[in-house]
Amino acid sequence: MPTDGETGDPTRSHEQTLLRRSIGRSDLRAVPEARRALRELLRHWGRPGSSETAELLTTELVTNALVHTDHDAVLTATVGRRLRVEVRDFVGQIAQLRVPDAGDGMSTHGRGLLLVQSLADAWGVRRHGVGKAVWFELDGGVV
Repeated sequence: MPTDGETGDPTRSHEQTLLRRSIGRSDLRAVPEARRALRELLRHWGRPGSSETAELLTTELVTNALVHTDHDAVLTATVGRRLRVEVRDFVGQIAQLRVPDAGDGMSTHGRGLLLVQSLADAWGVRRHGVGKAVWFELDGGVV
């Protein structure tokens, strides 16, 4: 399974799509709403209280879609052996994983994909016809 952020096969016959939300461009309310929906999904799926990492990474992907595109996006979460969260946007440019600017140490930009890379069991970017989907997966026991 890819872990380098390049590609991934989203087709998993043993997973069921349980969460799908449209995110309007520049709709900052989508961030807490996405966290809440994911928390409820994991609670309903029998994994209450173990969603902190999943919520953090989902926040990063949704925020990136809102900040770095001027288009709508779609959040999808599936649960099976693993949790898979994907945020699909409609901009073809792929963000570069980079170390944040050291500067004064106060920069708040450039850490999102580093968090995803560090905390996810797998992650990647998948191109599609008019954009891309950035996704991550967490193993069942550490969601």
